[in-house]
Amino acid sequence: MQPTQTKMTNWKANCFVTFGRRQAIRQILPTGLIVFLLSASYACAVDELLPPFGFRWNDSMARVDAVLHGARAKIASREKKDNREIWAVEGLVHPGLKRTVFTFKQRALVAVELQYEYPDWSIERYNQRMGEIRKYFDEKYGTGKLVSRSRDTDTDVIQTLVGYQWTVGATMLELFYFSAQHDSLVYRTISVDYKAL
Repeated sequence: MQPTQTKMTNWKANCFVTFGRRQAIRQILPTGLIVFLLSASYACAVDELLPPFGFRWNDSMARVDAVLHGARAKIASREKKDNREIWAVEGLVHPGLKRTVFTFKQRALVAVELQYEYPDWSIERYNQRMGEIRKYFDEKYGTGKLVSRSRDTDTDVIQTLVGYQWTVGATMLELFYFSAQHDSLVYRTISVDYKAL
């Protein structure tokens, strides 16, 4: 009887030691994994900008098409230009978003442009919104570089273009305000362009 009791006690002791080790590993593993994932996502955030709507650079045309179909968005036009294919998409839900332009090179996603229009807004409200977006990007990616500031009054149509650019790793973000006015007719848009370089 004694040998069985000793074996049973040793077995219980080994189980508790093993169980204790497993518990310690289970406590350390999630913490280490979380730290690793956070550092990896931080490194990714610093090294590149990701396109909007959960897409990734080099997503296939088929994947983008499937996601757009699932979101009930409509591909209004498909155009081939040089060695790129460009889709103009309508129906993606975001305040003021009029259309989204997806650009593919060798059937892989390389650029996404968000075009915002607010028909009832004044020039002051557009300027305010442009300032808000620019401030947000400046705080997130550093001070943007002014790449365009022009006002063309040489024709009947008065055109204004203001643009800023942020480069993060192998990606670029551009913010543009464009306005065209002919007498009482006015067209204004703000565009945000994400590009893989």
